[in-house]
Amino acid sequence: MVSMEDGCGENQARFNKYACTCAMVASMISIIFGYDTGVMSGAMIFIKEDLKINDTQVEVLAGILNLCALLGSLAAGRTSDYIGRRYTIVLASIIFLLGAVLMGYGPSYAVLIIGRCVAGIGVGFALMIAPVYSAEISSPSSRGFLTSLPELCISLGILLGYLSNYFFGKLTLKLGWRMMLGIAAIPSLALAFGIVKMPESPRWLVMQGRLGDAKKILLQVSNTKEEAEARFRDIKTAAGIDENCLEDIVKLPSKNCGEGVWKELLLRPSPSARWILMAAIGIHFFEHATGIEAVVLYSPRIFKTAGITSKDKLLLATVGVGLTKATFILIATLFLDKFGRRRLLLTSTGGMVLALTVLGFSLTVVEHSEEILVWALSLSIVATYTYVAFFSIGLGPITWVYSSEIFPLKLRAQGASIGVAVNRVMNAVVSMSFISIYKAITIGGSFFMFAGISVLAWGFFYFFLPETKGKSLEEMEVLFSKNTRPRNVGIETQQRSNV
Repeated sequence: MVSMEDGCGENQARFNKYACTCAMVASMISIIFGYDTGVMSGAMIFIKEDLKINDTQVEVLAGILNLCALLGSLAAGRTSDYIGRRYTIVLASIIFLLGAVLMGYGPSYAVLIIGRCVAGIGVGFALMIAPVYSAEISSPSSRGFLTSLPELCISLGILLGYLSNYFFGKLTLKLGWRMMLGIAAIPSLALAFGIVKMPESPRWLVMQGRLGDAKKILLQVSNTKEEAEARFRDIKTAAGIDENCLEDIVKLPSKNCGEGVWKELLLRPSPSARWILMAAIGIHFFEHATGIEAVVLYSPRIFKTAGITSKDKLLLATVGVGLTKATFILIATLFLDKFGRRRLLLTSTGGMVLALTVLGFSLTVVEHSEEILVWALSLSIVATYTYVAFFSIGLGPITWVYSSEIFPLKLRAQGASIGVAVNRVMNAVVSMSFISIYKAITIGGSFFMFAGISVLAWGFFYFFLPETKGKSLEEMEVLFSKNTRPRNVGIETQQRSNV
């Protein structure tokens, strides 16, 4: 097989603006999801007051979106194999639109829950399809940047949600939170129309036997003609097609179009497929098990515990969380292809351990003090922002980059959907149990717990996740087939990339 590093030659440093534009448009759906997540953190304050709901109902409202996203993500893999990556994004946009309308209408708690469930299904589709589409149109030299765009867009959406909380929170109680939730319908509608002008994934086209169409798109999204030819040969080989085939349309066996994929993933996986699946599930598990959703969704409660009592100041402090997240994910997107996945991931997780430990300590001090301690309040805010910064520079974006690039072609869509399903389950577990956990072990104790889980995450990443920087998607199965420890694979890959 021709390596993409060889295929690019001296022009590897060139950057394809068309591929970047396609990835940016596809990632727009992640802004809508991020907005949905961020806006709920502040909207819950007003919903609780308006609809007179209790803390248990608040937890259900916060977490039900992710349980429904589990269903959406599992359906998205097979759907995208049948109708294509592009139209799956259109479908996700339409589902989002319906959910936003229902939540904006929200005459009762029951209707609000239904709207949240519908939006959740759209979330499942969006989280699976945006990184996969971006990965499949990207060159190896820019894949880290382009596949991290969905996570950057999620952060921008969260920031917009926080800003929406702050500004719409000044409206009347009944109108304010409904405007916060319902306004997401507008970008959903715009994206549904805009996405149809984008090209389809060339790898999906090859899976359908449409080689002529795939080659045309590869020529548009590759840095050079030579790179496009090399990518085309690799994709054909991965799909089981003779690399010298010159036909525009070929008939592929049905198993290449999604049939039997679950067996190859779960029932009779090869050693490399088992390792890949373990890596994808592990990184998605730890992304939320380390507590990011507790901070993003419940930051107003954290800051209130720390000593901020004004509603305006609570929402303003929360805007800082969103701004920090977006800023550091932007930094990460610029360095993913330079420093590699492992180095940023291990640095990120190590910093999270320290920040969570400090946050647990400062909140514990506040809880056991009868007066407001300015130093403890300041330390809590700094530790929260520091934790979000470390998460955003590594674990946040790399989870989606890594899991979307490591699966073989015919396993990619449904393999990625399993990772997203695990991601949503953990998101739901944290968001629906955080209030109960901190009431049981104190809010400071809950962040000590997340610090301990982060230590386990660092160990998992160190021992089980090889470096993928600079590798073509078609080379991943070979990378995960090597009979070496993952950490050695990562070191070897970094050494080669520095030669």
